[in-house]
Amino acid sequence: MFRLAPSCKGRHISKVFSLLQLRSPLFSTAINYLQVTSHGVGDENRGIDFDVLFQSCTKGHLVKHLHALLVVAGNIQSIFIATKLVNRYANLGDVSFSRYTFDHISNKNVYTWNSMVSAYVRSGCFQEAIDCFYQFLLTSGLRPDFYTFPPVLKACRNLFDGKNIHCLVLKLGFELDVFVVASLLHMYCRFGLAGVARKLFDGMPFRDRGSWNAMISGYCQSGNAADALNVLHEMRLEGVNMDPVTIASILPVCAQLDDTVSGMLIHLYAIKHGLEFDLFVSNNLINMYSKFGIPGHALRVFDKMVVRDIVSWNSIISAYEQNNDPVHAHGFFNEMQRFGVQPDSLTLVSLASIVAQLNDHQSSRSVHGFIMRRGWLMEDVVIGNAVVDMYAKLGVLSSACAVFEGLPIIDVISWNTLITGYAQNGHASEAIEVYQMMEECTEIIPNQGTWVSILPAYSHVGALREGMKIHGRVIKDRLYLDVFVGTCLVDMYGKCGRLDDAMSLFYQMPRRNSVPWNAIISCHGVHGNGDKALKLFREMLDEGVKPDHITFVSLLSACSHSGLVSEGQWCFHMMQEECGIKPHLKHYGCMVDLFGRAGQLEMAYNFIINMPIRPDSSVWGALLGACRIHGNIELGVYASDRLFELDSKNVGYYVLMSNMYANVGKWKGVEKVRSLARDRGLKKTPGWSTIEVNNKVEVFYTGNQTHPKCEEIYNELRILTAKMKTLGYVPDYSFVLQDVEDDEKEHILSSHSERLAIAYAIISTPRKSPIRIFKNLRVCGDCHNATKFISRITEREIIVRDSNRFHHFKDGICSCGDYW
Repeated sequence: MFRLAPSCKGRHISKVFSLLQLRSPLFSTAINYLQVTSHGVGDENRGIDFDVLFQSCTKGHLVKHLHALLVVAGNIQSIFIATKLVNRYANLGDVSFSRYTFDHISNKNVYTWNSMVSAYVRSGCFQEAIDCFYQFLLTSGLRPDFYTFPPVLKACRNLFDGKNIHCLVLKLGFELDVFVVASLLHMYCRFGLAGVARKLFDGMPFRDRGSWNAMISGYCQSGNAADALNVLHEMRLEGVNMDPVTIASILPVCAQLDDTVSGMLIHLYAIKHGLEFDLFVSNNLINMYSKFGIPGHALRVFDKMVVRDIVSWNSIISAYEQNNDPVHAHGFFNEMQRFGVQPDSLTLVSLASIVAQLNDHQSSRSVHGFIMRRGWLMEDVVIGNAVVDMYAKLGVLSSACAVFEGLPIIDVISWNTLITGYAQNGHASEAIEVYQMMEECTEIIPNQGTWVSILPAYSHVGALREGMKIHGRVIKDRLYLDVFVGTCLVDMYGKCGRLDDAMSLFYQMPRRNSVPWNAIISCHGVHGNGDKALKLFREMLDEGVKPDHITFVSLLSACSHSGLVSEGQWCFHMMQEECGIKPHLKHYGCMVDLFGRAGQLEMAYNFIINMPIRPDSSVWGALLGACRIHGNIELGVYASDRLFELDSKNVGYYVLMSNMYANVGKWKGVEKVRSLARDRGLKKTPGWSTIEVNNKVEVFYTGNQTHPKCEEIYNELRILTAKMKTLGYVPDYSFVLQDVEDDEKEHILSSHSERLAIAYAIISTPRKSPIRIFKNLRVCGDCHNATKFISRITEREIIVRDSNRFHHFKDGICSCGDYW
């Protein structure tokens, strides 16, 4: 169609017009403007208004019809017209026809070459753009101009090409052109060389607003938020006003630095200069206030917007979703649909998180189905990861794993999401297995998110050695000062019994926000160091760090484990009155636990009755646990009834109630509760303890007799029991939950998992070396008493971490002071 002979064009031109009008109604208006005659080619060309035709070409097939007309009319030989056709194809996303047209231009000029390079860049074909540029240099005999370099520098995917082009810029004398230098700034910042970019910027004899914007944007791209803000201050001192591009670039920087004051001052500037209604400025203001945790301010910006696009709706939905307000976020999603705005993949990423926060299992299937129908799961790994995360947060790990395995591309974020899903649902061993599978994929490089995902799993199982290996890799990767990685390391050392190492690491890392403070306060809490936790909290306030709701959960828990009732009440009051934090159910649960552990059961009960929100299973569970400790069966029955209504599938509550009856010898009550659990298909979690010896983790279950050193272990236990009795040990049979004879009860007590682990450690490790045990359930009172005797007999420090806290046994004394 494009190779008609010139001699034929007069004969065919009217036929082409008829064909265009017949097949392309959009052309009809344009054709009416044409005055085409059949008396000669010159007359025809003067009569055709090609500008009107180009404007009418809004679809790819229309451009092809126009291309045919240009060939027939002979205008395709015009460099200007042919180049315009190259650009039109590119603008409509058909870069292959751009190149086809370009290749048939006989006498290309610099403008034509620049257009082809730009066409490749606009289409995302960056390597083709670079190749085309080199072809321009080697074959055309033309000299690039200052329009050539901005697109080709944008196309550079490696520093080698970038430096070569920079050399050419210097050789041709374009180093003083503001547009070319601005493109060089972007290029170097993209490769993380902000220092080189700054030298170029400082050497510019004239810097327009675009240059300042380029330097600010460059610092943002390379993650140098503070430097970006400094450049803005320099720009203002030189009297250069901000435009929408400047504001849209700098607002994310304010959010990254958590600089609320600068962000609000820039917002004020935008209002003063009439820029707040710019679509890009408004969208960035919404995102900034979202990052500041002020969704109300984001909503005020959203409400004042004259024009909203899909980005605006996604931003306001995300603002409430990321600030843990899924109800309002879902409301905005519904409102967006009422306005007829169709959701895109980013909308569904937020919606998946909203559904997870709402614990809406039914809607999760709808979201997954919608994504599948659009085919987004196969096209976009981001949305695939969001679906995996949604199912993981809902606790549906089988679905999370199935989606993960079906992803066409599995990146490091996919792995991190699955690891986190298992870890957060209490499946630490499975999380570790997934991490090990990830390590076998050589093309996947672990990142910051990987360490943040796997370290809590190692903390949970007490895998100190593996955690220390991660610490070594973090140091090698220079991530040890990252606040999130550092916090996970602090938590890992603290939860693995190395509190001194946790404290040392804590004081080496940045402590500008509450995250690391919460971790170290929590670590001291589980070690029973309530006074130290309070001291750290006061130190946190002195350093100007604002506590959050997690801070007070850690602090109240620390007070509870240490019996600091009045101090806990002070914290609860301060949280509300001085910090303006509304208590969540976790805070109420901690307060009930605080009163209950101290034996103030009536106060704990009254506290629940007077709660302004409905108590959940964690609150009633705290009361039931306290009733078990202090033997209040009547109140325990009341609490268990509430629990069976709220969470009938949690076997732990049945075990607690059964133990209460067993402690006072009410075996009919024991059988009744156990029968109820059996009828509901529930099974008691078996007790186990782990210990690491010779780089190998050994697991012991209660009554275990399959270990290779089983005979030696039980023999050592018999020797230890005999020695303990000479020092005054008397077995406490109330912790035996079976109705059997006393000799059988003593055997049951001595075969508890923690005692088997301790005996194994004694026969397998050097004398007087410390023993570290990790137990999945709470230590029973008799084992707690026996371990005190064993620590005295063996002259060893025995560190036991149970499901609630740490116990440090040394010289016959426990760090908990028998309060746990």
